[in-house]
Amino acid sequence: MTQAKVRFASFEDYLTWSNAPENYLEGRYELIDGELVELPTESELNGAIAVYILAQLLAVGFLSRLLRPYQCEIQVSVLERGDAQTRLPDLTVLREEHLDLLKQRTTITLKMPPPRMIVEVASPGKRNQERDYSRKSAQYEAIGVDEYWIADPTRDCVTVFTLDEGKYLKREYQGKDIVPCSTCSALNLTAEQILSGG
Repeated sequence: MTQAKVRFASFEDYLTWSNAPENYLEGRYELIDGELVELPTESELNGAIAVYILAQLLAVGFLSRLLRPYQCEIQVSVLERGDAQTRLPDLTVLREEHLDLLKQRTTITLKMPPPRMIVEVASPGKRNQERDYSRKSAQYEAIGVDEYWIADPTRDCVTVFTLDEGKYLKREYQGKDIVPCSTCSALNLTAEQILSGG
């Protein structure tokens, strides 16, 4: 991963800087300790899994404008030193009120309602696993994301975190297990369908 050479004192400074046309960023970045850190590209399978879930949500009647693959920046609470201040999920399911709030920029700040659902496709490696299962889940829980999925081809498992009285309940699904979706009850996918990317 490469780092941009700009440092920001606050999230608001970052927003002001990145809103200027001359500072348009190509690629995907997270803000960590005041610096922009470029994210690596996704593998073919990881991309296929995210797109498959998106396609299945569309097939059961979910509004396309509420689905954001790889393009919704989310401000999250920094809970531990080194945590990112922003996350760029593989798939974000918005709330209807986000359509007005995100007209200028697809960034959900802490002042806005959280997304309804976030899907991350885990990449191999201990550091990636720690980030997806521990750090991101803690941050998404802290901002009140109702449902968080981790599709993990390496572990052959789909992990679903659902918010219950402010805390995540965690359940794992494998093989022919149907993965329940509280955000969209019409979604009826097995773990193996999800992990194969369709």
